[in-house]
Amino acid sequence: MAGFPDCSGHHRQWELNRRNFEGRWCGSSQWFLRDEQGVLDLEQPCRVIDDTCYAINFSDADTGVWDGSGLLFAPDGRRSLPLSRAGYNSTGQCWQFPGAGGQSSLAVDPQQSRFGHELNLFLHGPHWRSRSMLVLLWGRRDPRADTPGDGSPTWQLDAVGAVPFRCNLWDAAEPPRPQRPWHELVAEQRGWPGLLERLEPGVWPSHDPQPEPCDPFDPGLFLQELPGGGLPLVAGCVDGLVFAVPELLPAGAFGLQVGCRLAADRFDLISIAFGADRRLQSWERRRFRPAGG
Repeated sequence: MAGFPDCSGHHRQWELNRRNFEGRWCGSSQWFLRDEQGVLDLEQPCRVIDDTCYAINFSDADTGVWDGSGLLFAPDGRRSLPLSRAGYNSTGQCWQFPGAGGQSSLAVDPQQSRFGHELNLFLHGPHWRSRSMLVLLWGRRDPRADTPGDGSPTWQLDAVGAVPFRCNLWDAAEPPRPQRPWHELVAEQRGWPGLLERLEPGVWPSHDPQPEPCDPFDPGLFLQELPGGGLPLVAGCVDGLVFAVPELLPAGAFGLQVGCRLAADRFDLISIAFGADRRLQSWERRRFRPAGG
């Protein structure tokens, strides 16, 4: 295709997008929303949509359609979008690793009403495919005139959505995943060796970089002190998802950690780093397995 040679990073991201997301993904979506009293309860979802489905089809190598139903924030719960190689990732917000992908706000922008991230972790078996999706949305809170400070808006985590998607184009069930509280899961993984891959906004490699060994897994990754003090909000969701994020976005640098216990012997972690200017610096994916596994 003119303008996007086979060796281009854009081409590679498009191909990974097709490989990761093509399918008919169905599941029961759980939404945790901040209520009118300002409480965000992460123990019990306040909305469950049993028939959420994302059908993603490609008619050829360059075009496709995303068709969603059972959506929380769309009129009548439905939305359809065209997909194309030429138009893919025009904003630079989408990111893809083999087996992981999503989209991210690239900066904490006071001109926007939301700061959000969608993360997907995939696992393929011989006759099944799974997709564990987590959505994190912060809302802008403009300061009151009588509130001391510099007049900057505050960003508060308002919504968390989790969906244990399975592709119903395949004919077998995925083996059961470990189902335990998040702190027990991450404690089991202490010391697992891992491999690291890294992406930066706008810097898309034309070939998948060779994963590099990283430090063994440490549960303390989910309990790192935030800039200015305090600990992140840590919670577990369906499908072995666990996240550690600031409930209120710091004024300077910060990070988001989202992991998933995809199988008894597999834990993937996505780390998203923001710099002192509150602009996205990198996405990192670590894959941990038991020693000898």
